[in-house]
Amino acid sequence: MSGETTHLREAPLPPPRSWWVFRDNGARHLPSDPLPPLPPAPPWRRFRPATDTPPLDIPVPADSWDVDRKLGSHRAGTLDRAVVDVINAAIQLRRPLLVSGQPGTGKSSLAHQIAAELGLGRVLWWPIVSRSTLRDGLYDYDAIGRVQDAPAGPGPRGERGPLPDVGRYLTLGPLGTALLPWKRPRVLLIDELDKSDIDLPNDLLHIFEEGEFRIRELERLGSSLREASVATADHDAPVVVRDGRVRCAEFPVVVITSNGERAFPPAFRRRCLEVELGAPDERRLAAMIESHFGTELDPRVAELIQPFLQQLGDGSLAADQLLNTVHLLTNGAADSDEASWTRLRTALWRSLATDAPP
Repeated sequence: MSGETTHLREAPLPPPRSWWVFRDNGARHLPSDPLPPLPPAPPWRRFRPATDTPPLDIPVPADSWDVDRKLGSHRAGTLDRAVVDVINAAIQLRRPLLVSGQPGTGKSSLAHQIAAELGLGRVLWWPIVSRSTLRDGLYDYDAIGRVQDAPAGPGPRGERGPLPDVGRYLTLGPLGTALLPWKRPRVLLIDELDKSDIDLPNDLLHIFEEGEFRIRELERLGSSLREASVATADHDAPVVVRDGRVRCAEFPVVVITSNGERAFPPAFRRRCLEVELGAPDERRLAAMIESHFGTELDPRVAELIQPFLQQLGDGSLAADQLLNTVHLLTNGAADSDEASWTRLRTALWRSLATDAPP
């Protein structure tokens, strides 16, 4: 390591726009802190909870170690102002944000940035695979476990007795948990929706429009059990659901990511605000590096950015490949002979578009 240090960013960030709620400034808030006020939702995006019980408190966020792992110690200035405009429009209009872009451009990190800066608790994460259904996001019911836990009856063949409380076998999924009546909107990350079955985007339309869903297993109980205590995706204390109906008080901040592997139907896109995260420029790369490694760095870090940008332009590299290289450089991997460091950097910057090295 060289004894000298360098600062990657010299020019200050431009001031935020007056109407922004989310400012990409790296602020961290706990739900117990005085929180930035959120503007009221438009009349057509206001919802009334299904019960008269007080709204739920936001759970404590993930600990600072977990946030630092995802964002670095001070993630700020990593987004273009045009992108921050659309993010704030989605927050104000209470509409899902559909984020597209190449892998490694920070799509998933965006949900964690919003939650940390606005004090909206832990991010509820729903990773999508080809077999994902709407029910997976809303809730899970372990019917087999409930039958197995029923006590043996007094009959000669040991028939099962009355079934246990149904609420013990219900768990709200990330989408279902986000639609509980929280005091402030939760942040829900629906990750890589383009991997889903063709029907899932259309299945989400009613949920996005109405902000509610029903748990049929509870509705069938009728007046015999109006309230049920069910687990949530937060894995904290259970919550009470009445009459099998869950309806939000504040529509969640929904961040949907897509790698552009498929097109979504117009009806789905109409309900979302869309933004594309392009390949990061020099300023954004510098901000990402400083968020993880601090502001005083080996001068050789700055020398990596320009050659990386030259190869980044065709979408064949991802920003985390540069972060991996910086980590090895700061740990002494570049202190040996230049030929070894060049070979290692070539291996780290292997093209994602082909199997050939860059």
